[in-house]
Amino acid sequence: MSAEKASPFDQYDPAGLPDFDHDFMDPDELDRFERALNAPEASPLVAINDWRPINQRVRKTRGRRKTPKRSKDETREGVLYTVLKWPFLFTVFAWIAFLSCGYVLVRVYIFLYEQWVTWRGKRERLRRELSSKTNYPDWRKAAQALDAHLGNEEWKQADAYAYYDSETITRVVSELKKERKRAEAELQHGRPGAAEPPAVEDLRSLLEACVKNNFAGVENPRIYSQTYSGTKDLVQEYIDEVHACIQLVLDSKQIDRDTKKQHFKQLDTNFGRTALCLSGGATFAYYHFGVVRALLDNDILPEIITGTSGGALVAGLVATRTDEELKQLLVPALAHRIRACHEGWTTWVRRWWKTGARFDTLDWAKQCSWFCRGSTTFREAYERTGRILNVSCVPSDPHSPSILANYLTCPDCVIWSAVLASAAVPGILNPVVLMYKKRDGTLAPYSFGHKWKDGSLRTDIPIKALNLHFNVNFTIVSQVNPHVNLFFFSSRGTVGRPVTHRKGRGWRGGFLGTAIEQYIKLDLNKWLRVLRHLELLPRPLGQDWSEIWLQKFSGTVTIWPKTVASDFYHILSDPTPERLARMIHVGQQSAFPKIQFIKNRLNIENTIMRGLQQCSATGRSLSPILSRRLPFPDSDDPLVERLDDNFPERHDYKGDSTDDTMSQSTFSRSHSPTSNPRRGSLMEEMRRQSAVFFDDDLYGDDYAAVT
Repeated sequence: MSAEKASPFDQYDPAGLPDFDHDFMDPDELDRFERALNAPEASPLVAINDWRPINQRVRKTRGRRKTPKRSKDETREGVLYTVLKWPFLFTVFAWIAFLSCGYVLVRVYIFLYEQWVTWRGKRERLRRELSSKTNYPDWRKAAQALDAHLGNEEWKQADAYAYYDSETITRVVSELKKERKRAEAELQHGRPGAAEPPAVEDLRSLLEACVKNNFAGVENPRIYSQTYSGTKDLVQEYIDEVHACIQLVLDSKQIDRDTKKQHFKQLDTNFGRTALCLSGGATFAYYHFGVVRALLDNDILPEIITGTSGGALVAGLVATRTDEELKQLLVPALAHRIRACHEGWTTWVRRWWKTGARFDTLDWAKQCSWFCRGSTTFREAYERTGRILNVSCVPSDPHSPSILANYLTCPDCVIWSAVLASAAVPGILNPVVLMYKKRDGTLAPYSFGHKWKDGSLRTDIPIKALNLHFNVNFTIVSQVNPHVNLFFFSSRGTVGRPVTHRKGRGWRGGFLGTAIEQYIKLDLNKWLRVLRHLELLPRPLGQDWSEIWLQKFSGTVTIWPKTVASDFYHILSDPTPERLARMIHVGQQSAFPKIQFIKNRLNIENTIMRGLQQCSATGRSLSPILSRRLPFPDSDDPLVERLDDNFPERHDYKGDSTDDTMSQSTFSRSHSPTSNPRRGSLMEEMRRQSAVFFDDDLYGDDYAAVT
């Protein structure tokens, strides 16, 4: 029975979960991981754990006593630095504490103002109906009723608005309609004159001029933040018209295949791609299940997914399962598989005293392997589901850069080891070794056996790396970090959540309340940056903790599930099915207001993907399930032959007995709609990335730049 038709009782029954009792972890793989953890690192001086630093013993020599050589910190030296450091730190911390108290008082005032002044009467009743809906169609009807009561429909009908160029959009929509009608007329009645270029050529030129990321401000979140459902009618008309025109160019037989290929390649480069970013946050990360479920049910789950710490566990589950499997898994019964905190307090205290970590690494590896479908690598996950998984990991030494593990940067890395590394918060889990899968299927340490830890320490939301690797310029961030959630404040409203008074206009809590909130938050940020740049902050456990507060935590669309006080009490405990059901519902509710915005974005992006696919897949059958599935490149391509020499294991992988995944070589010979989900091979994606900088014609027409 599917999750959509399952009764509430079935959603709590663990027997309905796919592979619920299947143990994906091979004992030999766990043994190899344990040996890698216990092996000495390349550096001769390695701390036992985060809480026990290195203390080098100096042997005494006979006769003259020699002073041991010590390295000098070139920055932290000087008389004034030594004298002023601690008084300055004490003063700044005292001011930060004062500002924090003031910030709490301001937020309490704004909360009381909104609850007692604005949410009353029919408005409050409609809002309660809105929060009770469990699916998006019902939620949208309730949101439209609330918009009608507040008079937001009039705002939608008026074209002018300060946060986008309505005049340009009006002209573009008019030109697109005119050229589309001309092209459709030529398709039905033929061209009036052979000497004149076809109308579809003019339409193609118009699309290349207007299909760009945030063209004329149509993707500005502010134009989706004035109503509970939808946006300006003109903006929606533009999105629908662009989609219809792209589809017309795709279906037109008046444009040759090479011209279409170059056209859709240009649109793809200019428009960019969308990624879903799941933040860390310990057990707060289980709210991500609801966010993913809302996107999945509405067919707008992006192919590029990144996760950090707790979010990496959710991203690993999503990236290794197909859509049908996810619909069966993202239910309250999943709580029966979440057993990371099953041990008692006495065991935790004893382990922390011995190892400096609260949880056992090997036990977490075994638990995590079920969510990541065993020792699946990043490349294997991409080949099975078509989803591009990214996991942020930070090296245990403070000097090396962090990495964004994916099927391009480390394709053979095992996902569960990256998830563990991304969740290795000092004091909670000791740094771990990443593992990779060799040609014979056995596991070995990755990157010389160096150890890695929590990605949230530096890059909770790796926006720059995603843009570098996959041309991502539209990010959907599900943010649940508790230390960040407390300071989130949408002063002018957010997507699908307008300001509660003055029909969505103005500032939350009035101009004065918002001004004070913004000043205090900026002043807190300023003093934290001063301490970091002057290198005055202590570094407990040898870690610079300033990035926990000073990095970017939001995206183009930021989803903030509403937490409750009990979440802090259960921050390091496994959820019950009832508590997970509430978290899934809250996660869905927080995603519903963003769905229309995301749909508009992916409506155009997916049509471009379909154009790239069809223009580069002549003579091959295409999957009817998802238009974004791509074929494998021709085996006689010279670039593919060179890459195959470097990655021969992509032809050797056969999958396990319980996996329905075919080997790549088999797939390339018999590409059928049911043989592979969604997307194509690693080589296709690498080719697409290089196409941003190089001409595709260098390697021939059969190997197009596709995404």
